[in-house]
Amino acid sequence: MTGLRLNLAPLKEPLGFVKLVEWLTAIFAFGSCGGFSGRNVISLFCGDGRNQTLNATFHYPFRLSQVPLVEGNTTLCNHSVSTTHLVGDSASSAEFFVGVAVLCFLYSMVALLVYLGYMHVYKDSDFGPIFDFAVTAVLAFLWLVCSSAWAKGLQNVKDATGDEGIGSTLGLCRLGDVTCQVTEFANMRTLNISVVFGYLNMFVWAGNAWFVYKETRWHSQRYSGQPGPGRAQVPAPI
Repeated sequence: MTGLRLNLAPLKEPLGFVKLVEWLTAIFAFGSCGGFSGRNVISLFCGDGRNQTLNATFHYPFRLSQVPLVEGNTTLCNHSVSTTHLVGDSASSAEFFVGVAVLCFLYSMVALLVYLGYMHVYKDSDFGPIFDFAVTAVLAFLWLVCSSAWAKGLQNVKDATGDEGIGSTLGLCRLGDVTCQVTEFANMRTLNISVVFGYLNMFVWAGNAWFVYKETRWHSQRYSGQPGPGRAQVPAPI
């Protein structure tokens, strides 16, 4: 019979419980990154004692080269400044990270549905556990790659929106009579948390691969072929 048989018992076992943890950590990973929006306030201290401010508002997917720092030709500290954008583009790493998180979120839901409703079919076939193990191992590797890429991309965002990044982007800041300083930083705590959840997901998925492997025929054949303790092998008759 291949029909639905609802059984919550797998949630009490590592196979199902860890999959539920993966579902939750994936939500935190893409939620903390994909929903970010922040603003840095840059103060310009002019030589004549006046102060002026600029705003740099950036958000996911962090295409900083499209974020205007100065819109239109304007005058700042008695200097004419043309349209200027931030420098950098971390969209590829951010979108890769969020994409892997969403993929893991969806796969965890499907796997939980199979565990809770079709575990009898899952265990009666070789394809189900082997496919589950292969996908779990691949996703664990993807978490390592995308988390490392996003950690580097996040550092690039911080560098481009910090004092040195703004100073090198805005030519006005390199003049002797103007000092530029970021006086209000966007709260990037959630972005830091997203990197932590990325590596946490890597460890959780790598650990879960072991429990999935135990359901495959490779594991059962390995241990069924070993003699039990205290069991002597009978020599073949001559």
